[in-house]
Amino acid sequence: MLRKNPSGHYPTVSEKAFIDPTAIICGQVIIEDNVFVGPYAVIRADEVDESGSMQPIVIQQGSNIQDGVVIHSKGGAAVSIGARTSIAHRSIVHGPCTIGNDVFIGFNSVVFRTTIGHGCVIRHNCVVDGVDLPETYHVPPMMNIGPEFNLASIDKVALEYTSFSESVVSANHTLVAGYKRIFNEL
Repeated sequence: MLRKNPSGHYPTVSEKAFIDPTAIICGQVIIEDNVFVGPYAVIRADEVDESGSMQPIVIQQGSNIQDGVVIHSKGGAAVSIGARTSIAHRSIVHGPCTIGNDVFIGFNSVVFRTTIGHGCVIRHNCVVDGVDLPETYHVPPMMNIGPEFNLASIDKVALEYTSFSESVVSANHTLVAGYKRIFNEL
């Protein structure tokens, strides 16, 4: 469902994207080509800052927002999700937040007040809050990374995780085409 926010902003969604009918896209949200938004996802840009302004939530081309994901922003801050990025089932992305290209964020993970560099892999059940991850970092499952965390203690992304991330993006591109075909038949 696409809907306006209280400020009157309405989502901008590419005709080449697929939004599941159970998903809710509200307010100043921009969704580019070949993006997949799965069942029960909520992407909501409706809060304003002290001056009454709001930055958009932008999801760049080829990304996938899977089942039950919540993307929101505090006080009208920007959220940017790069190209070919996967946000896995039931994750939360809360702005202010910038996520680079070719990033994988695993099931049930939370990212908030952070910049995630290109090519990072954040595995399942992680929290990344208030710390910026440089490019190609690998966050192992169930880690909590905050401002005091020593980033030197975690490794760069191994080839196996890069290949997995690419396969998830590819599978979701196929889903966009398939679901768009089915919905055009109805």
